[in-house]
Formats: sequence, C-alpha cells, structure tokens
Amino acid sequence: MSEDDLAEPDGSGRSEEPGHSDETEEPGHSDETEEPSHSDETERPPGSDGFDGLDGSDGGSGDWFEAESVGVDSGRREVGAGDWFDAEFDDGSAGGGSLFEEDFAAAFAEADVPGLGDDGPGLGFETAGEPEFDGEPDSELPRFDLGIEGLDGMIHGGIPERSLMVAIGGAGTGKTTFGLQFLTHGLENGERAVFLSLEESHERVVNSATEKGYAFERYLEEGRLAVVDLDAIEMANSLTSMGSELPRLIEEFGASRLVLDSVSLLEMMYDERSKRRMEIYEFTRQLKEAGISILFTSEVSQSNPYASRHGIIEYLADAVFVLQYVRPDDFRETRLALEIQKIRDANHSRDKKPYEITDEGISVYHQANLF
Repeated sequence: MSEDDLAEPDGSGRSEEPGHSDETEEPGHSDETEEPSHSDETERPPGSDGFDGLDGSDGGSGDWFEAESVGVDSGRREVGAGDWFDAEFDDGSAGGGSLFEEDFAAAFAEADVPGLGDDGPGLGFETAGEPEFDGEPDSELPRFDLGIEGLDGMIHGGIPERSLMVAIGGAGTGKTTFGLQFLTHGLENGERAVFLSLEESHERVVNSATEKGYAFERYLEEGRLAVVDLDAIEMANSLTSMGSELPRLIEEFGASRLVLDSVSLLEMMYDERSKRRMEIYEFTRQLKEAGISILFTSEVSQSNPYASRHGIIEYLADAVFVLQYVRPDDFRETRLALEIQKIRDANHSRDKKPYEITDEGISVYHQANLF
C-alpha cells in the first residue's frame, strides 16, 4: 500500500485508483464533520451501558468489551468486568500478558480448532435482462459468493477470496443485514465466521439475525460463530495491540469470514485527520494478514452519497458496495438502490439496481433497472 492510497481525495470528481481499470472515480471530501473526542461517551443500545451479555449482566465503564461465548451448558464461560487483562497498557503495548488472554479469547473458547426471484415489482422498474460480461474470470484466483440474492449475479465468477470489502450506506439501507447475510452464507456451507460489533450488543446482534431466520444461536452452540461486542473508545485506544492479536486468534478459530460493524464509529474516535488515516490503514493491513474475507460496514458521507463518512476506507478496500435511497422528483415511493463501485480482479455490473429488505434479508433485482 503506497502513501498515494491514503491521500485525501482532491475533490475533482471520482478519483481513479491506478492499476484497476474497473474502478470508478470517487468525489472528494474536503469537509470534516466535528467528531467526538476520546472523552466522549459513545451512544450504546438501551439497557445498562450497552455491554449486556446474554445473561443480562452489566459490564463496567472501564471494560472495552464484554463478550460471552454461547456453547453447551457445561462449557459456558462468562467474562466478568475488569478481568480482560492482567497488565496495564500505558503506551498501547502489553506489559505482562496478551491483550486478549481473557475476554476476547473467551469468545472463541467453545470452538473446536479445525485441522490443517422474481424480476422485481412493476412500479419504478423495467426489465433489463441478465448482465453481460466480457471474457472469463481468472480461474487461478479462488472466489466466493456473498450469499445475497441478485447481487451475486452482478459479479462475474464471484469475489476473490481474502478480499476486504465495504458496504457504504445511510441509516436504514441494510448495512448490518448485508453483513449478517454474508456470514450466514458461509456458515450454511460449513465455514466459520466472526462478527465484531461496535454499535450493538451481543444479544441484539443474535436477535436481529434470528428474526431474519439466520440460525446464529445454533452456530454459536456449534462453536462455528463468534459474536463479540466491542467498545469503540477502548478499541481505538488499543487498536495497535488488537490489530496484531486478531490475525492469530482468527487463524486459531478457523474463521474464513469476518464482519466489522461499523468502521465509521472507530474512525470517529480520532480527531486528527492524519492520525485517523494512518490508524485505519495499519489496522486494515494487519487484519488482512489473517488471510480471510472481510466486510466492513460504513456510514455514508453527509455531502456525497457515493463516499464513506471520512472518505478513507473505500480506498483501502478491494470491493465497495454503495447502498442508497432513490427519491423520485414526482414524490413517488422512495426506493432502495445498490451499486457496485469496484471489485478488484473481477468483472461486475456497473448498473444501479433496485433492492428490497425483506424478512429474510436483502434481495437485489439484478434483472431490473430503475426509472
């Protein structure tokens, strides 16, 4: 990764990343919204301080996360407040033990380490047919499907494994659902997965997945899924240590897919633009060393519907999906539309396609066009 990848957009329209002819240009972000400092408290879900486990216990304000690995009754382990590390961290480095010896590792504790439709509604849509692609995908690259109906049909041959992806969108566009579906598809095919939440508690993530018919509780009991809720402030303070520990823990757990929801909350913890860029860059670089497929969710920029909140993560990602509202001038019903902004080493549709969020998740009408 060169320094040019971290450069701020110049505001001249969509900026082109060198070496990737299929990537679209992104507008610049000269505006910086005022963000909370480290001393600000991050808003958490109702119910104590947002660190509730499945047993309803409360975590203290000093804990950077509280996670519970849900397994068989005889093997369940609860993580108490204040026992997540043995050494103090004055400069972000470990004193006498690993940063994740207790709490984070407990989220993986129950797992056995493995050995080496429809064309869409009529109003507002017109039939477009299947997307056409030139040539064949590179057969040398192992690829995977996202597991999102219609969206996989917009990608020729699938996304290369070990890609870092980001789903960008405003409130209510289905970013978290996108991540839950991505993990569920892998879990249904025998893979292992990790969901890191900076916004919702462990219980809320599991309940949200269950409401959509995703068997998260069963996958947790089988030890193939880890759901960990993290405090964004503490994570930002320990990001270097966490970035170095995560790849090892992921490898030991045997996960092939990971979701971080959302990276925007982590970015907000840094007041200085240059520090924010460097911290996020280093974290993503370390995380990619785990050799798995990763999806971040990100809030959209307030001034540009095609860019992330801080205009950083899309330049570090291998694939970018933009979820947005489409509001017709004639005041018809607001629609949801999805666009693939880029996928490295993959041919994909460049059309903006309508989608819906149903009780079962996101469904993209890839054979329809908006009008």
